Amino acid sequence: MQGKVEIAGVNTAKLRVLKNDETMALLKRAKAGDQEARRELIEGNLRLVLSVIQRFAGRKENVDDLFQVGCVGLIKAIDNFDTSQMVRFSTYGVPMIIGEIRRYLRDNSAIRVSRSMRDTAYRVLQVRDRLVAENQKEPTVEQIAQELDIPREDVVFAMDAIVDPVSLYDPVYSDSGDTLCVMDQVRDNRNTDEDWTDRIALKEAMKRLDPRERRILSLRFWEGKTQMEVSAEVGISQAQVSRLEKGAINTIRKSL
Repeated sequence: MQGKVEIAGVNTAKLRVLKNDETMALLKRAKAGDQEARRELIEGNLRLVLSVIQRFAGRKENVDDLFQVGCVGLIKAIDNFDTSQMVRFSTYGVPMIIGEIRRYLRDNSAIRVSRSMRDTAYRVLQVRDRLVAENQKEPTVEQIAQELDIPREDVVFAMDAIVDPVSLYDPVYSDSGDTLCVMDQVRDNRNTDEDWTDRIALKEAMKRLDPRERRILSLRFWEGKTQMEVSAEVGISQAQVSRLEKGAINTIRKSL
């Protein structure tokens, strides 16, 4: 069949889509113990799972795995949905599916995070998804912290702890075979080209000093010793150390 795409052995081109009234009728039957209605609900909402996993397409996760985990979230949503509430099933189901996938990604993260931090993050995600469903907009950190009755900083730390690591070699743009990586967009202000050339010039200038002057500068500025400590180690007076130090610095300045 043309356009056929299989995920976890399911032909996505043949997935049925239920209308809202059909879904509500099946939910009531499923709540009464009708297993056939429950099966129809699961099959009729698989497209909902597909739409959710598209949000995680850039994570390089196995699509089949995400689909199966999303189905677990869908089943939990079906089993826990309250038919007495005037809410569309998708409004309740999408956060449940997202939460299940996020929990899977969190538990299988390359970076190990403490259990308490992961639990806090999971609670934060649950509250966030609920507030998004209720208010149709992204909640603030303060709102989430207030709902959970925890400090704002705990919310920030928990969310930072479960962010997926990014490789410096991950591509962010590609054009005509020239790939731009994350590394190309990151600047190291501590190691600029100017610093690199300055270090080369300094190294060359140090070669013009005699061994004793080089040793004095090394002890003073690399090892952080005082002039008194240097004088004791080199075997000359502090006044001589001061004079040699100033002379060596002047020589370097003239060379740069």
